[in-house]
Amino acid sequence: MQITKKYYLCTKNLSKSKIILLVFIAIGIATLVSYMGDVSTYETIASAKNKEGKFVTLIVKLSPNSLVYNPKTNPNFVSFVGIDSLHDSILVHYYFEKPYDMEKSSRIVLKGKVINNVFEIKSQDGILIKCPSKYKDDPTKASQQLSGDSM
Repeated sequence: MQITKKYYLCTKNLSKSKIILLVFIAIGIATLVSYMGDVSTYETIASAKNKEGKFVTLIVKLSPNSLVYNPKTNPNFVSFVGIDSLHDSILVHYYFEKPYDMEKSSRIVLKGKVINNVFEIKSQDGILIKCPSKYKDDPTKASQQLSGDSM
């Protein structure tokens, strides 16, 4: 009898709007918690190799002369060697068309898994290319464009 009376007193003071507000707060908290699992940190190649089979994100540079892409043989396969900031390297296989201007990129973000010492990317959004700056070679041209001066 005592428990029922306490429960009745608690629910009596809650209006419908307060109950709806509590439900929305609970949904908001559940949504935030579910997105916390998607927050990824960047790994080194060495740590990615230690987490074989697990989804990781790497930042690498393209090793010179390592890009293998033959659109006549297989337009959906790109292979290259990526080098991280610690100078470790790994062979990368990307199972989609080669991203435009990949060779000119200063940084490549890779999202995938290490399988048998090969970084496998099996989703099309698993590779992000940092676009090279068009003002990289001419800083005076860049400053003129920013200040609005004509050439």
